[in-house]
Amino acid sequence: MSEFTFDRHRRLRSSVSMRALVQETHLRATDFIYPIFVIEGEDIRNEVPSMPGVYQVSFDHLLEEVEDAFQLGIRSLILFGVVEAKDEIGSEAFHDHGIIQEATRMVKTAYPEMLVVADTCLCEYTSHGHCGVIENGDVANDASLELLAKTAVSQAKAGADIIAPSNMMDGFVTVIRHALDEAGFHHIPIMSYAVKYASAYYGPFRDAADSTPQFGDRKTYQMNPANRLEAIREAKSDIKEGADFLIVKPSLSYMDVMREVKDRFDVPVVAYNVSGEYSMIKAAALNGWIDEKKLVTETLLSMKRAGAELIITYFAKDVAKWLQEDN
Repeated sequence: MSEFTFDRHRRLRSSVSMRALVQETHLRATDFIYPIFVIEGEDIRNEVPSMPGVYQVSFDHLLEEVEDAFQLGIRSLILFGVVEAKDEIGSEAFHDHGIIQEATRMVKTAYPEMLVVADTCLCEYTSHGHCGVIENGDVANDASLELLAKTAVSQAKAGADIIAPSNMMDGFVTVIRHALDEAGFHHIPIMSYAVKYASAYYGPFRDAADSTPQFGDRKTYQMNPANRLEAIREAKSDIKEGADFLIVKPSLSYMDVMREVKDRFDVPVVAYNVSGEYSMIKAAALNGWIDEKKLVTETLLSMKRAGAELIITYFAKDVAKWLQEDN
């Protein structure tokens, strides 16, 4: 073969140590934002049927979840509330002693080093399951913004480190930024759900958070999965309005969008590894069809390779445990 000239790429794959030496993308426990569903009541630890290994936990079990995550090296979590009392405007979302506000205080008191990301939306608290005020059968954009701003300020008062508005109303970042600044929270960053598609991958989350719309769907405010350029317009608007992070949701089917967002905007990009993506892998693993550890690791690595610095994932504790074991 001496007469042929070709590249010897396999030289850098020759051993475990060599492959580790030249690995370009890595996972760390501090890359993960761990979602926790907090439910009203006592001594509750309900496994979500469509999300094996994910639980709704009451306040008396909340710190157990946080302790597990903290000991595994995870330093960020996002809280979602599951409540009984719902109304047309989702008033429990912005109550100063609402479920997320109280959960935030509890976490920050016990674990001040744990970053609490507050999901700023109304859908878990409205009787109709939509992300804002209903007028003429649809979500009223501007009327909803006022309530979202009140929610963000109440979450910041409770100690939230990051506000993450997920409602996809036009102008939600600028209105929330103004409200936070007016209330003296200039230092609190906004992690915007800038690119959020109307996706079938959200089904299991709606079981976990009890947030299924009672009529219609969310296609008038969440994005069409067929659109790429629309995502760039959304992200550009949020950056202009004051977003400090950009979330792309879902992740697995939107890697092209994630890469383009990262290439165009110089802020941290967050992948949301959503419930449907989680449940597909879990179901296959429980049937013995896949190697769960290998597939989860490969999936999350692909999200980082596509441009995400951070990943919101229900696999956070599993992967952090595997990382500790491997090290």
